[in-house]
Amino acid sequence: MQSPADILKDIWTSAGGDAGPLDRVRLTGTEPQIPCSFRVAVAGQTTIAAAGLAAAEIWRLRSGEVQDVSVDMRHAVAECRSERYLRVDDKPPPPAWDAIAGVYRTGDGRFVRCHTNFPHHRDAVCEVLGCAAEREKVQAALMHWKGEDFETAAYAAGGVVALLRSYDEWSVLPQARALAQLPLVSIERIGEAPPKPWPKGDRPLSGLRVLDLSRVIAGPVAGRTLAAHGADVLLVSGPELPAIPWLTIDTGRGKLTTFIELKSEDGRAQLRELLKDADIFSQGYRPRALAALGFAPEDAAQINPGIVYVTLSAYGHTGPWAERRGFDSLVQTTTGFNHAEGQAAGIDAPRELPAQILDHATGYLMAFGAMMARARQAREGGSWHVRVSLAQTGRWLWNLGRLDSGLDTPDLTGETVHAAFIEDMPSGFGRLKAVRHSAVLSKTPVQWARPAMPLGSHPAQWPARS
Repeated sequence: MQSPADILKDIWTSAGGDAGPLDRVRLTGTEPQIPCSFRVAVAGQTTIAAAGLAAAEIWRLRSGEVQDVSVDMRHAVAECRSERYLRVDDKPPPPAWDAIAGVYRTGDGRFVRCHTNFPHHRDAVCEVLGCAAEREKVQAALMHWKGEDFETAAYAAGGVVALLRSYDEWSVLPQARALAQLPLVSIERIGEAPPKPWPKGDRPLSGLRVLDLSRVIAGPVAGRTLAAHGADVLLVSGPELPAIPWLTIDTGRGKLTTFIELKSEDGRAQLRELLKDADIFSQGYRPRALAALGFAPEDAAQINPGIVYVTLSAYGHTGPWAERRGFDSLVQTTTGFNHAEGQAAGIDAPRELPAQILDHATGYLMAFGAMMARARQAREGGSWHVRVSLAQTGRWLWNLGRLDSGLDTPDLTGETVHAAFIEDMPSGFGRLKAVRHSAVLSKTPVQWARPAMPLGSHPAQWPARS
C-alpha cells in the first residue's frame, strides 16, 4: 500500500511537477481517521497537499523564495467535511438532504439513489414516477420499476439518480473503460498566447483573477482554495439558479459574488468582459451548457488568449456518460463504493462514505490543476484546459487500496474538530465558526481575506490589482 508521500508524488509528477519540491512537504498523521474501509483521510491530505505545494512553487517562481508545506491528516479530513462543522452565530447546519432524497428499493430487488436537493431534480423524479414528493409514495412507485430502467428514464427527464452497482458491475461498463484511459488531472494546451507575467503581490496568487462558475461542493472548494492563497475569486451565479445556502456560506469564504443572467445577451456580454481580464475560468456546469452560451474552452481562449480553463464533470469528458449530470453521492453509488462499504459493514444495503470525499478531493485537484497550468502558461505561454471528474477521482481513490479495520475506527467528533481546527470570522450571514485551511505554508500563510457574503453581493467587476 502506497504511503501518503508516494501518493502525493504520483499526483505531483503526473501533472508535470518536478520531484525536487516534494522534499519540502511534511505529511503528518496516521490512518484511519474516520470509519471507512477506503483511504478517505489520505485522499484528502494528499490532494490538499498537492494544491498547497503548487501554491508554494508559484511563490518560488514569483519571488525566488522557497518554503515548506505541511498538512496534518486529521485536519485534512475535517476540512473534507467542513460543511458539517460550520456554525453561523453558533447555530449548526440544517438537514443536508431534501425529504425524498436517498436510497430506495426497486421492483427487481435493486437499490437506486435519488438526489433531489434542487427542486427541478425533485420534480423530474416525481414526474417519472407519477407520484407526490413524499417518501412512502416514491418507494411505492419504485416497486413498479426495474432499477436500471428508472435510472435511464429519470436522466432522460432531467433528474439525477444512480443505480447501486458493485465495483465489478461498474468496471465492465463502457464509461469505466473510458475513464481508465484518462489521467487523474488532464492538462491540455488548447491555443497559442504569449506568456503572462506574474502580477505584483505578497502571496502566491496575489493579483490572479478567477471566475468561479460552480455550485454545491467540488467547484466551490476549488475557488475557496485559490482564494486561500491570495487569488481574487469572483463567484458568478444567477438569481434564478438554485443553491444550497449552507454550502454557499462554507465555500464562499474569500470570494466576491455577483449575479449575471447568462441567458440574456447583456449578461453574456458582462461575462465576456470579465473573462478578458481573468487568469482562470473554473466551471462545473452540466456538459455543453456553457458551450451553448459561447463559453466553451476554445471560445474562452479566443476571448482571452492565455486563459486557464478548468472543467469539472461527474463522469469524465469521454465515453457514453460524458453528458450525464451527477453529484458525489450518486457517483459513490454507481461506481461501487456504497456497495463495497455495505459489504464491509456486513449489511445487505448500500453504505455511504463518511465524507463527500469525491467532491472535496476533486475540488483540491481542480485548484491544483489550475495552478500547475498557470505556472506552465507563465513559462511556456499558451491557453490551457484542465479537466477533472468525480468519477475519475473515485477511480483513483479505489486504487489507493482498502483498510481492513477502517470501519472499526471511532468517528471524528465535532468537539474534537472545534477544539483544534476552527477559526472564528465575520460574514454577511453572521459570525462564522468554520474549519480553517489545513495546508500550512511556512512563508505565505493561507488566509481568506474576504468574508463569505450572500450570493450577488458585489458588482460584476474585478477589484483593482494592488
